[in-house]
Amino acid sequence: MLVKRFKGLIAVALAVCLMAFMAEPAIAFCGFYVAKADADLYNRASQVVIARDGNRTVLTMANDYQGEPKDFALVVPVPMILTEEQVNIGDPKIIQRLDSFSAPRLVEYFDPDPCAIRPYESTFSNDALPETAAPQKRSRPNALGVTVEEEFSVGEYDIVILSAKESDGLETWLRRNGYKIPTGVSRALQPYIRQQMKFFVAKVDLKEYEKSEFQSLRPLMMAFESPKFMLPIRLGMLNGTGEQELLVYLLSPKGQTELSNYRTVRIPSNVDIPEFVQEEFKPFYQSMFTKTYEKENKNVAFLEYAWDMGTCDPCSAEPLNPEELRKAGVFWSRRNNYRGTFITRLHLRYSQDKFPQDLQFQETGNRQNFQGRYIIRHPFTGEISCVDANNYHQQVRQRQEKEAQTLARLTGWNIADIRQKIDFIEAQPVPWWRELWQSLVQQFWA
Repeated sequence: MLVKRFKGLIAVALAVCLMAFMAEPAIAFCGFYVAKADADLYNRASQVVIARDGNRTVLTMANDYQGEPKDFALVVPVPMILTEEQVNIGDPKIIQRLDSFSAPRLVEYFDPDPCAIRPYESTFSNDALPETAAPQKRSRPNALGVTVEEEFSVGEYDIVILSAKESDGLETWLRRNGYKIPTGVSRALQPYIRQQMKFFVAKVDLKEYEKSEFQSLRPLMMAFESPKFMLPIRLGMLNGTGEQELLVYLLSPKGQTELSNYRTVRIPSNVDIPEFVQEEFKPFYQSMFTKTYEKENKNVAFLEYAWDMGTCDPCSAEPLNPEELRKAGVFWSRRNNYRGTFITRLHLRYSQDKFPQDLQFQETGNRQNFQGRYIIRHPFTGEISCVDANNYHQQVRQRQEKEAQTLARLTGWNIADIRQKIDFIEAQPVPWWRELWQSLVQQFWA
């Protein structure tokens, strides 16, 4: 009777400890965020923010222009004539915030003492949008078939909205009016003219730029209504000398935003990788992205993040507050303090031969969360005082080998080089008397 009662008390105590132990991974499930793969990983990466609900869109463009302001020229096809009230200067800090919040991340976990409760187990199982202005009286087309629909200045930019009847005339007009545009632009303009799209054209007002305190060109932000949900990228390829990087942050009250004319592929995620990657996260992510990009034939968009803006797990940056969301273009849900905004982060590396069409998007009601997330697990380094030490060390060594193989598979790095960087755990002998004591305890509970 006494033995049974003793067993019962121990069982209750163990159950309470086990519950506490099992609760820890839930509390610390997000792990500890240690690094992120943001736009700084790439020498040149354009960033675009698109906030859309129904047919209403706010588009913010932060181009990666590097050069003299006097040489800057931006030509963007738009679905309608935009007025001065529909164009603003964006806040570059907001784009940085979106980038930091949604960037793929590295997290770390620390193994507990394997003798504390149970043998080692992994704690991880794999202001309002401006209304569309009333139609304005249009200028008459000139001899080149180009019509100046609107002309105004915003911040350091001089902006004109053009319509055109044929691409050669538009290219000639741009050159005559001092816009430095790449050769071959006429052919690239033809599809947009056939669709009767307008052209948002900007260059820098040097006097305004020199008076400003800004050292780089700020993002341009435009608001409009159109059933077309697209992002023109073909014109930008004319300036490119090779593959280009593009990060698109899509904000919606509904859920994930997807591409309808190209495949969207999730970036490899939720994988355990060796500890040393904590110091080499940038080359790791660059190599992994490139290998995955080549595997997918270089013509897909990669989903790097999809999450409700009100939460994050783990957080690589605090979620944007209502004021920041408003500056990012969110114009809905003011009554509930902007809650429910869903962010989709798409990463494209594109070239002329692999992306023959502009990007076409579609909103969905899918609110499933996803993130590019990479895990390092630190082995327990304290004294292990039970017979489970050998089992634990064996499991950790197997885990380390699996992490090495995973890293080689994801990046293409040489497996031998990877193994040399791993501090493989060595078994620690357990005193004979502790083995004997553990054996007696196990016999007692048998």
